[in-house]
Amino acid sequence: MTNQKLAHATNTIDTTTTTTDTHAVSDFTSDLTTTSSELSAYCANDDVVYAATQIFDALSDFTRFQILSALGTRERSVSELQEAAHVTQSAISHQLRLLRDRGVVVARRDGQRMMYSIADDHVVTLLRVGLEHAAEDIKSDV
Repeated sequence: MTNQKLAHATNTIDTTTTTTDTHAVSDFTSDLTTTSSELSAYCANDDVVYAATQIFDALSDFTRFQILSALGTRERSVSELQEAAHVTQSAISHQLRLLRDRGVVVARRDGQRMMYSIADDHVVTLLRVGLEHAAEDIKSDV
């Protein structure tokens, strides 16, 4: 990914770190460290590993990442997501279907239109950690 695309993706999601967010990320990290037996148990279950790879696959596309970044701040309609991602309505709908199938995004009907949002806080944490890690790599290259 180019620096320009990464900068755009980083600016799209609110990456302001509060004390609570810092604790959440460090708690997440320490949970992985302190519960290595749980991590081993998850990794021993092929269904869990497959589901995890599907989530990371969903996050690995630039357009899907833009959609998720836009949804990271608030619920949005297809037309709002189309503006944020700069792609066609058809492309947004296709990507939303994949994100829903992977359990990363949920939808609700509001009159005649569908409103989309991030499925849960785990997805926001994955976005934040991924962006922070990518930003560290870019800073070290400079």
